[in-house]
Amino acid sequence: MLGRQTSGSVVCVSCGRLVGVRDERCFHCGRWNPALWGWSPVLRRLGGDLGFTKLLIGGCALLFLVSLLLSPGAFSGRSLFSLFSPRWEVLYLLGAAGPLPVFELGRWWTVLSAGWLHGSLLHIFFNLMWVRQLAPAVGELYGAGRMVLIWTAGSVVGFLASSTAGVLFAGVPLLGNRAPFTLGASASIFALLGALLVYGRRTGQSALRRQVLGWTLAGLLFGFVVPGIDNWAHLGGLAAGLVVGRALDPLEPERIDHVVGALLCLLATAAAIAASIVTGLGLIGR
Repeated sequence: MLGRQTSGSVVCVSCGRLVGVRDERCFHCGRWNPALWGWSPVLRRLGGDLGFTKLLIGGCALLFLVSLLLSPGAFSGRSLFSLFSPRWEVLYLLGAAGPLPVFELGRWWTVLSAGWLHGSLLHIFFNLMWVRQLAPAVGELYGAGRMVLIWTAGSVVGFLASSTAGVLFAGVPLLGNRAPFTLGASASIFALLGALLVYGRRTGQSALRRQVLGWTLAGLLFGFVVPGIDNWAHLGGLAAGLVVGRALDPLEPERIDHVVGALLCLLATAAAIAASIVTGLGLIGR
């Protein structure tokens, strides 16, 4: 059941219609290599997002657990907000972004890794709840590969915007990012919201657009009202979702290079986390 199919018909990974396993192009949606060399039946069993949502949730949860295990006293917080909160030294070691790591210490790759780290139990709970809600929807509408591309773009642009604001607007009320570190999946979550706004506009689905716009505005307002929330990362992620979502046109079928690009993004993120650990240990050892 998990093997490669070499003959007969399979389901196109883009449009879900039957194609020949050796067809170079889907006659229905135009996708090249619709059978993915005979592996499409296996990938379809992972769901419309090819299992990427489970990978995102599992990766964030695993890194959060690792950060807790490396933080003495993290399991004995005095309040709900401090309970299960990793130490900032550990989050820095694993790849938190911000003006200090990105610009002062030259750890520019942390704009990739920071989106997979979280600062508390409540932080990761609410973020992963939104990931579970939005990522499968974007995966179904754009395709699994393009969903990961949008997620990664949101992380890069969001944390770059946050880190830059921390340098340019330091000490400016409402504009400056005072925290030396920033992290969390919310930058990429806002990128998914931006992509859904693009889809609603491109398809004329006004109800979807109004609903997603309401979520987006509520999230931004929440960030301005509640202290400690990085709205620059949210705004940067939203901008990335709008631009990349438009560039990846959801009305066009997903291509194999989108899936390859998504895999490269995930590999680059893993490399960024590894680079953070290696360089961080080097600084600690001095």
